[in-house]
Amino acid sequence: MSQAHVVVIGGGIAGLAAAAFLSGAAGGSARARVTLLEASGRVGGKLSGGEVGGVRVDLGAESMLARRPEAVELARAVGLGEELEPPTTAKAAIWTRGALRPLPGGQVMGVPGDLDALAASGVLTAEGLERTRHEGGTEVADDIAIGRYVAARLGREVVDRLVEPLLGGVYAGHADEISLRAAVPQLLPIAQGGGSLVAGVRELATRPQSTAGPVFQGLRGGLGTLPEAVAAACVRAGAELRTHTPVDELRRAPDGWRVVTGGGETLTADAVVLAVPAPAAARLLRTDAPGAAAELDGVEYAGMALVTLAFRRADLPEPPAGSGFLVPPVDGRRIKASTFSSNKWGWLERSAPDAFLLRTSLGRHREEQALDLPDEELVARSLEDLGEAIGLTARPYDTAVTRWRAGLPQYPVGHLDRVARIRAEAGRLGGLALCGAAYDGVGIPACVASARTAVAAIVDGLPTPETGEGSTERTMGA
Repeated sequence: MSQAHVVVIGGGIAGLAAAAFLSGAAGGSARARVTLLEASGRVGGKLSGGEVGGVRVDLGAESMLARRPEAVELARAVGLGEELEPPTTAKAAIWTRGALRPLPGGQVMGVPGDLDALAASGVLTAEGLERTRHEGGTEVADDIAIGRYVAARLGREVVDRLVEPLLGGVYAGHADEISLRAAVPQLLPIAQGGGSLVAGVRELATRPQSTAGPVFQGLRGGLGTLPEAVAAACVRAGAELRTHTPVDELRRAPDGWRVVTGGGETLTADAVVLAVPAPAAARLLRTDAPGAAAELDGVEYAGMALVTLAFRRADLPEPPAGSGFLVPPVDGRRIKASTFSSNKWGWLERSAPDAFLLRTSLGRHREEQALDLPDEELVARSLEDLGEAIGLTARPYDTAVTRWRAGLPQYPVGHLDRVARIRAEAGRLGGLALCGAAYDGVGIPACVASARTAVAAIVDGLPTPETGEGSTERTMGA
């Protein structure tokens, strides 16, 4: 008897990870025969590599949190263990109040735990620094927006000049809307306990697990190599991966699920893993899970543009130092961050010693007008801000603009309750699980973890050769 059949809809890192866990490509035994369907022409989602100035670089996410093990473990499982490489430097800055200022140590997502380091950085004005020394009080029950909580405790300036730019690098959102419980859960017990926020953050920042090993990891050749390796491992394990295959319809059937592709092909499956953004998931669940679809419709997304610039080192009198800088929105700049890629990644400097690559980002939630500008204008805006921030006068010999429209789901207060309602209704259908950035975290480890959770939710219900073949046949036609 044949194995149960699972269709994974969506080929981003969450969908690929789900396919790897099901097929045995990430270790362990195969749990099902897997067919992965991806609407676009490639797998990987926001993990994407390309060439700029003849150099391979990441055009999407470039690093993964290493203190959560899931993404690093997946990379090792698919043969990339020897390619893991931490950043050469993590010395970042904040461009604020007219100067580049060091990002103070001892903080958690911009919330300070070392007021001496904060003072030495010069990020805050004297008035803002003095306010942090007189913690206010605010009651927190189940959840609160990070910005509102920190402003009440330590003052508005900490939010505007530290929390906002750091959160912006993760969510491209607004601190006054993003959920503390969802985005920085390690701070929630501190908030609920009512003690000193600064002392609580200081304790968190000095825990052994917070200081052991690199915080982030990259891959030689860029993170764009991760989905390629996972996809290849899945194929070796017997999974079928199809690109250019959008799904038009997903319906519950008496013997499992019916999946209708944009080309009119119908696949039947014992279970489905839905690993697509919330709007696409809502569309596919509208008939069989209208409540879940309505909740998914409420998930908002932010868009952003990445501008990658390649310079000749010979044209740079002195390359910029450090890994890059963040920009608080309160300062009114056009870019929100810049990464000095050739400084940050040793493999990039080794592969292109005569080039210097950096990138900027523009746009955030409800402020995505920049995405509609021509590439030339985004490059010009980036160069103008870089000139003011680091004195850059050289002209790039090559550029690339990558737009991620609706790329980052927002996690407002109540987001985790919304996710619980979505999963509860979807779970009632049986043989269906959802995963990806819209649910348990936007980082790569969180997406891999959500894939593992989704697989665990369906495998116990899959038919086995002893209990029946499951619905594995494929028929043509709508």
